[in-house]
Amino acid sequence: MGIVELFVLAVGLAMDAFAVSICKGLSVTKVSFKHSAIVGLYFGGFQAAMPLIGYFLGASFRDYIESVDHWIAFGLLLIIGANMIREAFSKDDDEELDGSFSVKSMLPIAVATSIDALAVGVTFAFLNVRIVPAISFIGVITFVLSAVGVKLGNVVGAKYKSKAEFVGGVVLIIMGIKILLEHTGILDKIF
Repeated sequence: MGIVELFVLAVGLAMDAFAVSICKGLSVTKVSFKHSAIVGLYFGGFQAAMPLIGYFLGASFRDYIESVDHWIAFGLLLIIGANMIREAFSKDDDEELDGSFSVKSMLPIAVATSIDALAVGVTFAFLNVRIVPAISFIGVITFVLSAVGVKLGNVVGAKYKSKAEFVGGVVLIIMGIKILLEHTGILDKIF
C-alpha cells in the first residue's frame, strides 16, 4: 500500500471522527486550543491504536485464510463504508450535543468512532503494510481533521456532518474494490 492509498484510507477512516468533532464544536460557545487538542488526541490516538490491535488479531489467523484475504478485506471495507453512507443519510440525530470533554464523555465516542479502524487493521495483516508508519499516519491525519472539525463545527455548524460521513464511506468502498481488483488480477488487465 503506497502513501497516496494510505492517505486516502486515513482520510476515509477519519471522517467519522471528523463528523463527531463537528458536533463537539457545536456544543461549546467558544472553542479553545485545549478543546481541539483533547478531541484530536482522543480520536487520533484511538484511530491509531485500533488498527494495531486489528493487525495483531488478523496476523494471528492469517495463515488459515490467506487464500481469501482479499475477499475479507473487500468485505470489511464494503460493510464499514456502507454503514458510514447509511449513517450519512439517516434522519436519526441521536447524537446529543455533549459539551463535556471529560474522559467519561470522550472515551466512549473515541472507541465508537474507531471500531471501523479495528477492522481495517485486520485487513492490514493480509496486505503489504508497514504497520507502525501506517498507524502513525492514520493517527496524525485523524488528529488534524478532528482538531479542525471542532473549530469548524463551532464556526459553521452541523451542515457538513453527513457529507463528511458519506465521503468517508465512499472512499472506504473504493479502497475495498481496489484491493479486490488488485488481488484478483483484474486491475492489471485493465491498466
